[in-house]
Amino acid sequence: MEILASGQLLFSALVLGATYALIALGLNLVYGTMRLLNVAHGDLVMLGAYVAYWLFTFMTVSPLLSMFLAMVIAAGLGALAYVGIFRRQLAERATAGRLEANSLLLFFGLSVIMQNVASLVFTGSLRAYQYLDEVYIIGGVAMTGNRLVMLLLTISVCVALTLFLRLSIYGLAIKALIQNRDAAAVVGVNVERVQLLSFSLGFGLAGLAGTLISMSEQISPFMGFPFTIAAFIVIILGGLGNIPGGILAGLLLGFLEIYGVALTSPMYRSVLLYGVFVGVLILRPQGLFGLRRIVR
Repeated sequence: MEILASGQLLFSALVLGATYALIALGLNLVYGTMRLLNVAHGDLVMLGAYVAYWLFTFMTVSPLLSMFLAMVIAAGLGALAYVGIFRRQLAERATAGRLEANSLLLFFGLSVIMQNVASLVFTGSLRAYQYLDEVYIIGGVAMTGNRLVMLLLTISVCVALTLFLRLSIYGLAIKALIQNRDAAAVVGVNVERVQLLSFSLGFGLAGLAGTLISMSEQISPFMGFPFTIAAFIVIILGGLGNIPGGILAGLLLGFLEIYGVALTSPMYRSVLLYGVFVGVLILRPQGLFGLRRIVR
């Protein structure tokens, strides 16, 4: 049981859990406000990772700077997707009811396009770069600089977004839309503007996460799928549309994966993740931190 008290495992679990929480934030915003299943979410992470990689490789631009450009590019792609594909369908009741199911196919098509374009342009080879890879010993725990920065930034972004949702006008409008779309429109919320903001912000957060991940992980055109699956598990655990619950669920999933693998074997990683996912769906379908809805 000494392994459970390892500071090294604790640090790894915090880094992974915070990363999952950040990635799932964007997915949760899009699903919570519009009920759209974005299975291309991980490919936006891939896009952000390539932005950071190429800017660092050819122009030695720090990922801590290029992450803003990656966020803008991903947010711009989100705005284009919303205006070009989803806005009209969300505005019409006849199509809005079917859009949740249809969005799965639409985003799957977007995912295939993004992966294949990236593969054609960048090839399918694994790529990586060295940045802040010095090792620091803090309290007996070895930490590379890039993972330490990654942890601090992901936590900061999660806290900042939580405060934005609680304190700003647009944040409160997003929360209102997540709770009840029709009621939000009745009280004067500009539904279309808030949906565009949520779409852009959700995509942008994925691009930001990709730049941070690229500092310590290899990247490829097909790296996004595992992050998409992890993000879906997080929002199921935290409760669909529950932003604070999603942050806690991301941390929980990171701890389950790191400690579960340490106590068993890396071969059981998928079994642990999907086992928890299926168990929550069966025993508590509203999520660990979601509220049970009462149907009258």
